[in-house]
Amino acid sequence: DIIPQPLLDQYLSMTDPARAQTVDTEIAKHCAYSLPGVALTLGRQNWHCLKDTYETLASDVQWKVRRTLAFSIHELAVILGDQLTAADLVPIFNGFLKDLDEVRIGVLKHLYDFLKLLHADKRREYLYQLQEFVVTDNSRNWRFRYELAEQLILILELYNPNDVYDYLRHIALTLCSDKVSEVRWISFKLVVAILQKFYANNANALGLNFINELVVRFRHCSKWVGRQAFAFICQVGMFPLCISVYV
Repeated sequence: DIIPQPLLDQYLSMTDPARAQTVDTEIAKHCAYSLPGVALTLGRQNWHCLKDTYETLASDVQWKVRRTLAFSIHELAVILGDQLTAADLVPIFNGFLKDLDEVRIGVLKHLYDFLKLLHADKRREYLYQLQEFVVTDNSRNWRFRYELAEQLILILELYNPNDVYDYLRHIALTLCSDKVSEVRWISFKLVVAILQKFYANNANALGLNFINELVVRFRHCSKWVGRQAFAFICQVGMFPLCISVYV
């Protein structure tokens, strides 16, 4: 009653490998690009019509097809709701996390948008995997690490101070020592955001411990770049909010 059945059948047939050879070599990519729109038109009650097609596209041998899905999986999650997302999208999302960097960047750019749609217990499972984003196929791909720092600033609101201290703090410190200055600079903002998180939630002990760690790691660093990092962190905004507690 929503769209003609022959039209839907025609769309679903776009994943047929034979059509890629006879019609268009990138037909599967076009199918992947249009899928969120088709899902929105059909509604979540008709997701079963698209589920098999989506899974087929998610395992396509062409990374461009998987990349297209990775960039839109957060939009599809909004359309499907939390139950269908947990059942059908989370396994595919987990697969994308272990894919090529060209695919992983798709989920990384919208990591916050996807995680905020999950239940707290399911969301907490990803704390163990965020560290994996620091490692890339090509170490020169510094924009990947820059994007991670930007996403972590947003993600802080999704976790409690203890989880931030136990998991996200380590990533922030690693990024603060990155070889690329752009990555270090956005990471200084992440450090300040973490401290703001602690003090906004009255986790003063965690904030003080983190400040002590920053002092030891950067203020007293034997290399000038480390001491410079400490100065930049203060410049970003740590002094007005947090150093007074330490002093």
